[in-house]
Amino acid sequence: MKRFYKDLRLGILGGGQLGRMLIQESINYNVNTWVLDPDEHAPCKNICNHFTVGSLDNYETVYNFGKQVDLITIEIENVNIDALEKLESEGVIVYPQSRIIRIVQDKGLQKQFFKENNIPSAPFQLISSKEHLLSATIEFPCVQKLRKNGYDGKGICKLSSVADFEKAFETPSLIEQWIDFDKEIAIIVARNASGETKTFPCVEMEFNPEANLVELLISPAQLDAQIIHRAKELAVQLVESVQYVGILAVELFLTKEGNLLVNELAPRPHNSGHQTIEGNFTSQYEQHLRAIFDLPLGDTRCREHAVMINLLGAEGYEGLAEISGLDEVLGLDGVYVHLYGKKQTRPFRKMGHVTILDDDRDKAIAKARYVQTILKIKA
Repeated sequence: MKRFYKDLRLGILGGGQLGRMLIQESINYNVNTWVLDPDEHAPCKNICNHFTVGSLDNYETVYNFGKQVDLITIEIENVNIDALEKLESEGVIVYPQSRIIRIVQDKGLQKQFFKENNIPSAPFQLISSKEHLLSATIEFPCVQKLRKNGYDGKGICKLSSVADFEKAFETPSLIEQWIDFDKEIAIIVARNASGETKTFPCVEMEFNPEANLVELLISPAQLDAQIIHRAKELAVQLVESVQYVGILAVELFLTKEGNLLVNELAPRPHNSGHQTIEGNFTSQYEQHLRAIFDLPLGDTRCREHAVMINLLGAEGYEGLAEISGLDEVLGLDGVYVHLYGKKQTRPFRKMGHVTILDDDRDKAIAKARYVQTILKIKA
């Protein structure tokens, strides 16, 4: 993959906003992009070279799609792993590798992987049904997480007492100790096939309490140097331990005692890296392409302080999306708006994001909070 050809076919499983931003970057490398997604109106549809409507978890659909491309990557981990393993055995390159996607797409396997590789994370227990909560050894309060198909705040349930069992999930899941953390942070690490690794600066995240979605992100994080060093060590340890290829987002809890616990992994471009498009010398999307094509990894330093806010569909609105406040926001210096091409909005749906740059951290944060009050997605 050291050289590029005009007809290089990059297959992307998933046609959402992450794939859209990856394609926007891939144009600079003359890459021919093929996308598979179940939604005929997916954000990637009109900007890729070839678009296929089909199920991401169907073996035949994923296998037949993969036979048409030279290299497969993902923008969502809920894909058919058996098909990817078959394609790998037949010579199709899959990055990140299917064996790693299998671990990450199952939160139970992910937690067991942490335990086996001495990666610090919250104590947990695997359960197969709601009934098993009665014999669980994890004390209240705790968090129940679906093992599969949880995303964007879905598939997570806080249990404060036995009375909460009514709302608990019935399907295979895990329960883990509730962490009374000081901050939630994230770090993105990249590794190419030659073994070169680079990390992006840590970021701080603020979540919407109702939707459990990232609402605001600050880069770089303002943390003790030792904590940042430890986060980088953990990220590199994770990719080196499995010879990972691509970018990996590592979400962590910083406890009030100053310890780091790995919460979850994402084997793809991630919400915690959107601000890198304008805020860093190399974006997470370019870095992912460099990694899977086995090119030298790019400079990950920040250009300025960056704050990213997600544009979520407003509560109480569902239907054809309308954006208000755009003129006023674009009149501000250092503000960059990204819309994802989604025609339909609903409460808390990710419709876009805005990045705010400033050489002063406090000013960037203040401007971001102002933009939050002005820019709205309604119907």
